[in-house]
Amino acid sequence: QLQLTESGGGLVQAGGSLRLSCAASGGTFNEYAMGWFRQAPGKEREFVAAINWIGDNALYEDFVKGRFTISRDNDKNMVYLEMSNLKPEDTAVYYCKADPESWAADENVYWGQGTQVTVSS
Repeated sequence: QLQLTESGGGLVQAGGSLRLSCAASGGTFNEYAMGWFRQAPGKEREFVAAINWIGDNALYEDFVKGRFTISRDNDKNMVYLEMSNLKPEDTAVYYCKADPESWAADENVYWGQGTQVTVSS
């Protein structure tokens, strides 16, 4: 069973940068597409970015295009979210998600516990 642990959140001023990390353990990491989602207070969880199992295809929600970059290191079982030019509206709890690729033996989806990002104006 895959376990995901996020880190790297914190308080940053508008215009600043942060790098979130998600460490995976307990499974075959390169059988999963990885994604980042976020949830602001009083709002539903929303998609931010995703990357395929080998890291050569990434998707971004429009509101982060050009500011956030998702990447992964399959040797280290890590996925990252580089965030720049942060805005107060980026304030949220950021979650890491693992989705099994179609050919993976595991069919389960996994979530991390989240890491808080707060952007002050």
